[in-house]
Amino acid sequence: MKQRIVVGMSGGVDSSVAAALLVEQGHDVVGVTLRVWPWQEPEDAPRRFGSCCSPQTVDDARQVARRLGIPYYLLNSEREFDRTVIDNFAREYRAGRTPVPCVVCNQEVKFGSLLRRARAWEATAVATGHYARLGRDPETGRHLLFRGRDPRKDQSDFLWPLTQAQLAAAEFPVGALTKEEVRAKARALGLPVADKPESMEICFIPDDDYRGFLRRRIPEAFRPGPIVDRAGRWLGEHRGLAAYTVGQRRGLGLTSERPLYVLALDPERNAVVVGEAEGLESECLVAAEANFIPFDWPRGELRVTAKIRHGHASAPAVVRPLGERRVEVRFDEPQRAVTPGQSVVFYDGEQVIGGGIITRP
Repeated sequence: MKQRIVVGMSGGVDSSVAAALLVEQGHDVVGVTLRVWPWQEPEDAPRRFGSCCSPQTVDDARQVARRLGIPYYLLNSEREFDRTVIDNFAREYRAGRTPVPCVVCNQEVKFGSLLRRARAWEATAVATGHYARLGRDPETGRHLLFRGRDPRKDQSDFLWPLTQAQLAAAEFPVGALTKEEVRAKARALGLPVADKPESMEICFIPDDDYRGFLRRRIPEAFRPGPIVDRAGRWLGEHRGLAAYTVGQRRGLGLTSERPLYVLALDPERNAVVVGEAEGLESECLVAAEANFIPFDWPRGELRVTAKIRHGHASAPAVVRPLGERRVEVRFDEPQRAVTPGQSVVFYDGEQVIGGGIITRP
């Protein structure tokens, strides 16, 4: 059935092919790029815009839309993006955690504010270029989420917070394709972005210099403090908690017979805790803001595989509900560098069961 679908177009090949596939299916497609970062200072374009909001990105998306014969709009989303994604990013680093801004953006912006705008335009769905797949439980009617077909590009771990209402209005047209198939499709259609390189940086961070960004945004997070070992002994001075993350080895400025790693960040003491590699191993973690997709909340323990960061291999674990949207995750084998602020995502084979934000190992 023909539907009006709004496609979030980043100017890259994935969202461009997503739009093209929906056009081929006969839908009424509307292309949209969200301008989430102000077009001002500094002067040189790469530092000014990062990867998401440059004039070149907008021009690429507009050219694709013209090629596909669909309307295209550039929407100013600076304020809402700043209020939701960037404020959260800065707040988490200030608290000694390492956030995943893409998770917040998907929940609050792409399938939040953009979906609300799409509905005002009488659209039934928002489509993106995510490598993930959707399904429906025939017995319960619940909307389901699955890994993308291409294991190297799977982005399902960025989508675990989506609600049933958001999943019902989501489309991931390239989720059943590999990256090579997406590029081949773009070439066959003559899309100008067919061979455009991928951007791996955080979209709103110029030159991928997140420390420089945070230093300008929250200079108080770069207050020097002690580097201590697990017993609390002073070993040196750090440059501010926001300059470090769990598992970091380089840039500590310490001399030791054996390699030292960041084991924890302690905002109450403004301290960086370091130790040897074995101190990074954790069998258990606690996560908050948990969301489950096939059901509202587990009635008991769940046997899953769980991944603790993007690109991390899923590991066997048991999820135990704690209440107040909190869960405990206990792994069969210790996991390295469990990092507060990151997402832990639960799977049953290809299916995403849910996830949460890691609060502590």
